[in-house]
Amino acid sequence: MTSTETARAIAAADAHSAHNYHPLPVVVATAEGAWMTDVEGRRYLDLLAGYSALNFGHGNRRLLDAAAAQLERVTLTSRAFHHDRFADFCTRLAELCGMELVLPMNTGAEAVETAVKTARKWGYQVKGVPDGRAKIIVADNNFHGRTTTIVSFSTDPEARTGFGPYTPGFEIVPYGDLAAMEAAVDADTVAVLLEPIQGEAGVLVPPPGYLAGVRELTRARKVLFIADEIQSGLGRTGRTFACEHEGVVPDMYVLGKALGGGVVPVSAVVSSREVLGVFAPGEHGSTFGGNPLACAVALEVIAMLRTGELQARATELGEHLHAELAPLAGGGAVDAVRGRGLWAGVDINPSRGTGREVAERLMARGVLVKDTHGATIRIAPPLTISKEDLDWGLDQLRGVLGV
Repeated sequence: MTSTETARAIAAADAHSAHNYHPLPVVVATAEGAWMTDVEGRRYLDLLAGYSALNFGHGNRRLLDAAAAQLERVTLTSRAFHHDRFADFCTRLAELCGMELVLPMNTGAEAVETAVKTARKWGYQVKGVPDGRAKIIVADNNFHGRTTTIVSFSTDPEARTGFGPYTPGFEIVPYGDLAAMEAAVDADTVAVLLEPIQGEAGVLVPPPGYLAGVRELTRARKVLFIADEIQSGLGRTGRTFACEHEGVVPDMYVLGKALGGGVVPVSAVVSSREVLGVFAPGEHGSTFGGNPLACAVALEVIAMLRTGELQARATELGEHLHAELAPLAGGGAVDAVRGRGLWAGVDINPSRGTGREVAERLMARGVLVKDTHGATIRIAPPLTISKEDLDWGLDQLRGVLGV
């Protein structure tokens, strides 16, 4: 039963907020590490980590200190002026990615929109595609954001229906089907845009060799390979980027979520000088993109990633996570388990309820996850979670499933 203070807070929010989300009935007041505390004082283990925005945990001291120090100096200049954190941020992020140029934005959707504009501009200016004919190939079940252009190439009716007319210039092919991808590439194709692992679709990992095959195909046909690593990147899978598991370096990384450490929204497109050099001043921009506060926090994120410690931790705990989850599959309670690193999608058998019902029962036991596509729950804790806390959370899952 929802308590009085929680019910009051939810009712107040419902009265004045548009219903674009269907959150679990918990009202978080404070958080630290892998734990959140609600307005009633109840503690919950966070196994979602803000859809990977909180890879470094809640209230990470290094990130908070970096933000606090910058708050006392300057937070925003707009890109009308230079500021003293910008060059360092762009340099360090380019180095982390093995690229040359960085175009900073704020949200993941903004970064994807920036990647789309970049690919089209490159197609016309460099590849020589006739004006207005640039085509970008995407995969079904994708999730790249919710702007009108991005939902135009979504196959999720919930995200797409009712928001037309839709932006042309995209072709959708089955995820993981290299032959379909090859058949779709033509002279007007400027880019392939993919999630190396599809997060919102239920943590779908492509078949072995798929990403390497896409890399080979795009290179041979003079097409940009754009990797949307907004959820899969920055340590989540045990590598800095999920593409690394197949030894693949795309032409362009799209980054967000964890780049801001769960403190401020930070996103970026990172690529070569040939690709991102197509922009002239005034052709694209963002008032807050690359602001001093964002750069200060992101610089600390980059410094933490450069040591490799969090990637190693995600590998070790990820192997443990999947070893614990694997026996659940096919036993009647769980139909399938997928994932890589400290990231898993668990398909709940209908006999145990919907994904939402399982998430609600876990919440009652002090564990927070979120469902997707009806039957799937996602497990993506902060990379800083302890093994003991992770095991406790998995024990609660087994208890909810009755296994």
